[in-house]
Amino acid sequence: MAEHLTVGRVAELAGVSVRTLHHYDEIGLVQPSARTAGGYRAYSAGDVERLREVLVYRRLGFGLREIAALVDDPDIDAVAHLQRQYGLLLEQRDRAAAMVTAIDTELKERAMGIKATPEAQLKVFGAQLYEAIGPAYPATRRTEPRIAARIWDALGDAQTVLNVGAGAGSYEPADRDVTAVEPSAVMRAQRPAGAAPCVDASAERLPFEDQSFDAAMAVSTVHHWHDPIAGLRELRRVARRVVVFTHDASDPGWRHRFWLTRDYLPEVAGLVAGRPSVDQLADAIGGRIEPVLIPWDCADGFFEAYWRRPEAYLDDQVRRAVSVWTRVGPDAEQRAVDSLREDLASGRWAELNSELIALDAAELGLRLLVA
Repeated sequence: MAEHLTVGRVAELAGVSVRTLHHYDEIGLVQPSARTAGGYRAYSAGDVERLREVLVYRRLGFGLREIAALVDDPDIDAVAHLQRQYGLLLEQRDRAAAMVTAIDTELKERAMGIKATPEAQLKVFGAQLYEAIGPAYPATRRTEPRIAARIWDALGDAQTVLNVGAGAGSYEPADRDVTAVEPSAVMRAQRPAGAAPCVDASAERLPFEDQSFDAAMAVSTVHHWHDPIAGLRELRRVARRVVVFTHDASDPGWRHRFWLTRDYLPEVAGLVAGRPSVDQLADAIGGRIEPVLIPWDCADGFFEAYWRRPEAYLDDQVRRAVSVWTRVGPDAEQRAVDSLREDLASGRWAELNSELIALDAAELGLRLLVA
């Protein structure tokens, strides 16, 4: 029985009672596959794996019947369970962080003699908050067809395409043979059925032979890479053509042109400090730089996408799908949102940005690198 764990040892390691394990056995949720010489329950590695799945779902708030249906689903393997639980735990973390922020704000208000309305107090725990936070990427980060046309045109006649930092699959051309690379299990889990096959790897170490693809593409991902220059050199190694959609963070002018960073979120300047310039990125692949304008009704909700729709930045779901808001921290985010809300209500934003209303597209630093 050396390869098995006794019920007492499992209870100790898992932080549950022996009685709980007995109950799980009795209802058929987690049934140990062996018994000791003395007749006690003994758990194999497979039993422990199933118990781990059950306990995570239980602590996420699922009922026992729902958990049984999940862990008995023949179409969901252990990796799929891990991916789902990872995403759910991140969502739970974000919910808790949002509640901490809300309660902290109320404590500060009460210290100043301000008492929140009953509606505001209940909203902290209500459905609106829980629907607004959590993984918002699929809802707001969709393929923008006009930008996609630029990217796909830059791919030329390439038939085999490697999409590095592929995320959920936005901008992957449907008429090419695409292979995706995405290191995040959460993002891989969001890829739709029928999407290109996806490899768990990083840009800096691509598991492919030299010149394996006609083209390699990277869309809105370089700024997340640990070493952007090394990653781009890898793209150049494995493909004969490279297309990168990114942002020129080295140009201080874009921070002034974009009213959000200029007037409400100056902390963004600190986030881009130390990043390789767009010229250095282009040099890494031996490519040219092309500006990309952002249409006023851009479908892809990246940071600058709502430049003519400022009310969108008041939406938690919109902000949760953009890493900038997480990186500046909750205090800066709340200050920016509060200030923007006030300026929209007073008409000040419209006065300061009246010239934007007549524009169909804006130049805010987006760049296409083509080699």
